[in-house]
Amino acid sequence: MRKPIAITMGEPAGVGSELTLKAWALRQEKSLPPFFAIDNIARLQALSPDIPIKEIQDPTQALDVFDTALPVLNIELAVPSIVGTLNPLNGQAVLTSIKKAVEFCMAGQAAGVVTNPIHKAALYDIGFQHPGHTEFVAALCGKDETPVMMLVAKDLRVVPLTVHIPLKDVPAAVTEELILEKARIVNESLKGDFKLDTPRIAIAGLNPHAGENGKIGLEDQQVITPAIEKLKAEGVHVTGPHPADTLFHEEARAQYDIALGMYHDQALIPLKTLDFYGGVNVTLGLSVVRTSPDHGTALDIAGQGIANPNSFINAILMASEIDRNRV
Repeated sequence: MRKPIAITMGEPAGVGSELTLKAWALRQEKSLPPFFAIDNIARLQALSPDIPIKEIQDPTQALDVFDTALPVLNIELAVPSIVGTLNPLNGQAVLTSIKKAVEFCMAGQAAGVVTNPIHKAALYDIGFQHPGHTEFVAALCGKDETPVMMLVAKDLRVVPLTVHIPLKDVPAAVTEELILEKARIVNESLKGDFKLDTPRIAIAGLNPHAGENGKIGLEDQQVITPAIEKLKAEGVHVTGPHPADTLFHEEARAQYDIALGMYHDQALIPLKTLDFYGGVNVTLGLSVVRTSPDHGTALDIAGQGIANPNSFINAILMASEIDRNRV
């Protein structure tokens, strides 16, 4: 049975709903699969009066509506949203949108969820307890699942081993156990979600020149290499540790399917340099399909109609691809 993709509201003061509207307007040009928004109808109409909107009560109705109007499952806001201005009073509506999207996926009514960017600072004011969007979605799945953040742009896939922690804390956080855990999830996810029979995983070193045989730090020899050897013994196609400064040029990228970086910027700088406006955030290791545009709420340009929809559109296409591969 064909199922639509659920699109969350994201931060009401940001660009998320603009992206939803733009994606629907480009649905034919970009060959987008059917999707529906879990959003506030009045706000969407105010943002783009020329785009037809049809309220739906459940995801199945989206399939009949999508060709002629943007299907929307309405979410009420506590107070009217002002573009570019955060209001924590609307935080509960943001979370409700995400919860409903995940529930629809778990019930088999939606093919996947594409999450518009949220603003965590606004949510912390209403008691949001999770480190980020990804962890919240994982918790909603209600299972013992370990989410892994993968970023995709053009021919490059990357996973940062450590994510939003200070750089000074990275060496201690890079452990053999964490490398093994994330590499195993990446390996299985690329097999199931992207139909790669034997995923090729390149693991970056932590130090310059991957430690240069211990002359520039010992972590590469003492932590990363033993993890790689264990993965090889398990049958995982993994190489490294590779010097990060030679891992991302075109010829190098042809030698692997995904690169596992040791910290946030080591993995994300090359990807955003390659395609700043088109990257997609994919959560691996979950029972539901979840993707997201690789950018934030962009409060400074909200409401101006200039937000670039490429990353959001790519997120919809990738969610659809993963759903098809899981069938």
